[in-house]
Amino acid sequence: MATSPDMIAAFRELSNSKQLERSELLDLLRDGIHAALMKKFGPNVRFELNVDELQGSLSVIRLRQVVEAVEDESAEIAVEEARYEDPDFQPGDVLEEEVPFEAFGRLAVQAAKQRIIQRVREGERNRIRDEFTDKVGELLSGEIQQVERGKFVIMLNRFREAEAIVPYREQNHREHFHQGDQIRAVLKRIEETPKGPRLILSRGDPLFVVALFKLEVPEIQQQIVEIRGIAREVGSRTKVAVISRDDAIDPVGACVGLKGSRVQAVVNELGGERIDIVPWSPDPERFARLALAPARVAKVFSDPATRTIQAVVDEDQLSLAIGRNGQNVRLASELTGWKIDLYSSREWMERGADGPLFAPVAGDDDAEARVPLAQLEGLSAELVALLDQAGFTTLNDVLDFDGEEIARIPGMTQGTAEEMLRFLADLTEDEPEADEPEATVDAGVAEPSAATTAAAASEPVEAPPAA
Repeated sequence: MATSPDMIAAFRELSNSKQLERSELLDLLRDGIHAALMKKFGPNVRFELNVDELQGSLSVIRLRQVVEAVEDESAEIAVEEARYEDPDFQPGDVLEEEVPFEAFGRLAVQAAKQRIIQRVREGERNRIRDEFTDKVGELLSGEIQQVERGKFVIMLNRFREAEAIVPYREQNHREHFHQGDQIRAVLKRIEETPKGPRLILSRGDPLFVVALFKLEVPEIQQQIVEIRGIAREVGSRTKVAVISRDDAIDPVGACVGLKGSRVQAVVNELGGERIDIVPWSPDPERFARLALAPARVAKVFSDPATRTIQAVVDEDQLSLAIGRNGQNVRLASELTGWKIDLYSSREWMERGADGPLFAPVAGDDDAEARVPLAQLEGLSAELVALLDQAGFTTLNDVLDFDGEEIARIPGMTQGTAEEMLRFLADLTEDEPEADEPEATVDAGVAEPSAATTAAAASEPVEAPPAA
């Protein structure tokens, strides 16, 4: 099958546009021609493809084995028929015959075309996987081709064949982009679809902030400075914990840069999002103290069993430590991986001054307060049964009863009420400060605590918002 130089030129254009190697292009041609020959002659057809790039031609040679009796017409030819071509043919020989281009029908040509297109697409999909599988977490840039139902469809600058999108949930909704805008985002994952791999990009994931710092801070690229933790609320605030492998390099200073140039470049890309950079520490108490920046923390206590940090701050620092809508303490908790409870210095003093905050409030561990009523002397079986039916089973349940509360207990008579009052009076008559109720008395109806809790898993530098 001879071809013109135009066909060879078309194949070369295909090779260039799809970034195919010469060997890959020849495989495509063989596959396509094989599909055409199978469509015309049968499934077991054999052939050779000869390409002459200098002459701009190619030829297809069909191969059939000479046999006494034909069983497969697609691959065999009878010896009598073969001897029309050459009288010397013997069984076992191979007949070579060129297939002219005109011999291919429309359906065969269409089959070849479809097979080549299919192979090209499969090759593109494999190249996309090979190219991007190891690039998760890296920055990619491109142009917004379309804004479709909230998501951005991106044409990447360096790999235009790849399908890339920024879903709505992966965007910073304080930013506004339009079709034709250039955009940078981090590769979050590769998603398999019926049409092939799709690149999922993100500007809202903490990975995006990490990728920006890698771009701006050479020490991070060189793995001298490492980002050990990051907590982010998209469009509002981010906390980053860093550590240096070289004692001579300050990790926070490296990330901030001269006059804040490095961190400011990151802030600008994030649309003015505030960034706190803190040194990472293996000591959870010190790490929590640093993570609560910009607030100054007076005291910190930790409970490894429950992975809880309780931090004490001065009154004027409490709102700063909590942050707007609890944001600062919430991000600090996420960064450290510990639950953080905040207390003002006034509340801490009320709870026992220099005593550890994790010590129970006075009376909470008083064994007497939790003794079952049935084990106490001075209470009749009738009164114990009435209290039990009403849900009061321990001493702690009845310690702060007054006359009106006792009278409201179902089944309570005047005699049992007087017995109850006498019992409570005997309990408190020897206490020196009976005027002041103990903490255990108010345990069931304690006033709301001033502690602010952040549930989740952080000397700092805060980047100001972009001008």
